[in-house]
This record gives sequence, structure tokens and C-alpha cells, in this order.
Amino acid sequence: MTAKSVAAGLVLFLTVACAATPPPRTPPRTRPATAAAAGSPVCAEPRGNIPPETPTTIDVVEQAYFCILANYYSGATLDARSLLTAGFAAFVQELDRGGRDVPEATMPALTGDRTTDWAAFETVYRRVTDRLPDDAELREKLAAATLQAVVAALDDDHARWNHAGRRPPDSYDGDQYGLGLHANLGRTANPGTALPPLFVTTVLGGPAKEAGLRPGDVIESINGSAPFAGGEVTPAAVAALYPHYPEAGAVRLRMLRQKTGRRWSVTLKPALYQPDPATLQVVTPKLLGDGIAYVRLTGFAPDVADRVFRAISRLGAGRTLTGVVLDLRGNGGGSPNEANRLLSGFAHGKVTAYQCAASPSTGDGACDPMRTDDSVPLLGLPLVVLTDRGCASACEHFSSAVKDLRLGQLVGTRTAGAVSGPARPYLLGDNTTLTLPSTHHLAPGREVIDRVGVAPDHYVPLTPQDAAAGRDPALGEALNLLRT
Repeated sequence: MTAKSVAAGLVLFLTVACAATPPPRTPPRTRPATAAAAGSPVCAEPRGNIPPETPTTIDVVEQAYFCILANYYSGATLDARSLLTAGFAAFVQELDRGGRDVPEATMPALTGDRTTDWAAFETVYRRVTDRLPDDAELREKLAAATLQAVVAALDDDHARWNHAGRRPPDSYDGDQYGLGLHANLGRTANPGTALPPLFVTTVLGGPAKEAGLRPGDVIESINGSAPFAGGEVTPAAVAALYPHYPEAGAVRLRMLRQKTGRRWSVTLKPALYQPDPATLQVVTPKLLGDGIAYVRLTGFAPDVADRVFRAISRLGAGRTLTGVVLDLRGNGGGSPNEANRLLSGFAHGKVTAYQCAASPSTGDGACDPMRTDDSVPLLGLPLVVLTDRGCASACEHFSSAVKDLRLGQLVGTRTAGAVSGPARPYLLGDNTTLTLPSTHHLAPGREVIDRVGVAPDHYVPLTPQDAAAGRDPALGEALNLLRT
């Protein structure tokens, strides 16, 4: 299972890849000669480093379509017409946007037969593009828009098409690109759960630091748009705070510093910057009063569970520990196996989650339990976990298990609700990757966490006043719970 990063996000559980470039063909034609249709394997193990990206074509869209049907959690049961309809809608919207609409751009009738429907879709697609100017950039835009929409039609937080993964020139390991700030809402804030106001929680460096922004500063508008309208978040406005390279447009912010009442405007231009090294650490431990071990964990990267155990052991050297606070706020997820292993330090003989196959009749078919690794020594310490809307994917696997199995208490705010299932990557013919979950996650009590999130036992949100003053009320509540 993996996430939005928030953090940007997000570390994926990668185990297989899919690569099978469809054979050359002469358009138009009425029946696809895909690997899937011919009965040969669609997916293959990756071999060595992935070459640079090449232009996305209708052949790549075809490969992705059949790869979804063969490997997605509900690929065997979903109505593939929904994918083709979404793809064609995006195709004609891109045509219209470029002033290139043609009479032939009419959605073909679909029957429900996946191969026949693809053939009809492709025939119309090629007939339309054959009428367009010989413009490689235009053709790539059309194919990319189509493929993006096909994947988006799954409406799954762990299904995505990863492309245009270019790095800024002159960037080095550890460099980040953007405005240099985090707010209390991430790039993909859920419109139904986010609450005003929008405010800065962390200044990482770069443009935000140079402009003098501080934690607690309220963002009243972004490029002239209010971050909230009618009490609901404006996703496009909030997303502008988190540009990805090569996005380089300046972002205009209207700010309020509540403590002084000062209002001012600032323009930030995305740039490369070197953040505080402490913000790059995956595991950050420290000893708090009364022998409480605090460990901040930003992702479930490989070997992270053992790193947490070693950190707690070192904090306890020469003293008696009385409890553990695991700070998972902003943890975008990663490996479910690492989440499972970390849980094993707090319980043995337990099921921590279920990974379920799709069933045409019930939605969930056979479910494989994920069990604790009972070779991991038990810590035997009271546990409090800090959560927020940035806790996603494997982080929610961990949090839901803590709550269901009564291993500790959750303090903060509800988690992201982005834990559909462990995602796997598949390499496409243009050397981009398609990531898909092959199973669906259920919590130990067999409840769905995806789109719902895990509610805290103690609701303690961060306010702009807290951020400005450097206060951490959730941590304060966690310490109170462990001391009583």
C-alpha cells in the first residue's frame, strides 16, 4: 500500500514490472494485435536500469489498458467500458483545447467485450489522428491525456501513471524543488475533510524562507483564489503550493500573521533548494522526560522497523523507558511488510491486516491475512501514536492495527484514507511506469480504511496559533497519557 504525499510523497512497495512493447502495425485496423489478445504474456520482469522515456503513443495506451485488466485488483470484474469512455472523453477534450476537433471524433458503440471494444476505440482514435497535422508533440499530448484519464477512471489512490519524471538541471541528492514550505493541507487534500484556515506548518527553506514566511502564517489566497470556498477546500489552489518540476510559474500568496495582524502579499517562484538536513531523516529519535522514547518516522522505507527498534534500544541504554511515542504525522507510507514488522514489536500472534482479491458477487473474495512476525522481540512498553491527514497507505495499515488490536492510543487527527492496497509497478513501452494494487486492504477488524481513514482516540488538531508559537498539543496529550 502507498500514498499522496504528501509527502511527496510517497515510497511505493515495488516488486514487479510490466513491459511488452506491442508489435509494429499499419493503422488503421479493426482488430488489435496486442500481447493480451494474442495470449502471450503482458508483463515481464524488468531488466537493468529503465531507459529514458520515449513519446507516449496509442500503442502504449493499449498496453496500459490490457495491463490494468490483467493486474488491477478488480481488473477481472470491472466494466472496461468505463476506462475507454474516460479515455475518449479526455482525447476529445484535448483536441478541442488545441482547436483540432474533427467530425470523426465520435465515441464508438461499446459492447462489453474488452478486446472488441478496444479495437473499436483504437480504430476511431487512429482515424482522427490521421487527419491531424504531422505534429509529434500534439500526438504525444493526445495519447498522454488519454492514458492519464484511463488510469484516473479507476478512482484509486494507489493506481497512477508515472511519467515526465525529469529532475531539475544541477540538482543533487537531497535537493528539493518547490516553494520550500508545507501547509496543514497537502497537494491532494480531500475536499470533504479539510477544514479552514490554510496555514504554514513548516518552512523547509528556499523561496519561502527567503520571503520570511513562518509557521502559523495564514494563507488567505493563492494566485487570487481563496483556499476555501463555502467551507470546502479549493483543490487547484492548494495544489499550487506544491509545484513539481518542470512547473515554474510564480505563485502569488496573500498572507496574514495573526499575532500581529499584519497582512501582506508575496510572490514565490519554484526553485531548487537544500532543506534542513533534519527534515530528510526518515527516523528521528529523542528522549523525552520521564523516560519516554519519542521516534518520528516519515516513511516505511526498507529496514525502517529495525532502525526504529535500534533507536529505542539506544534511548533506553542505562535507563528504564516508560513508554514510546511514534510520530507518524506526514508519513506517506511505503512497505506494508515494514509496517507489519514494526507492529510485531508491540504484539505477537495477531493479524495486522488482510489483503483481499476481488469477487464479482461480494466485492471482496479470498483474503490473505498479514500476521505479526513473532521472532521480533516485544518492547513491552505503552505506546501512543501521533497521526494526521498526512498519514497514508502503510501508515494507515500501522495505525488501524494499533487501534483495532488495542496496542496503544492514537492522538491527533484522522488519517488520510488512502490505503486501497499494495501497489506494484509495471513498465510500459515508452519507459514510463503504471502502478496498480493487485489486492485490496482491510484492517484487522475487516473494516475498510480506504477513503475513510482511521479516527484518533484523542482528537487534537494543530492550530495556526500553535504552529506560530512552536507548540505541539498532540505531543503534549501523548505525554499526559503515558504519564497517567
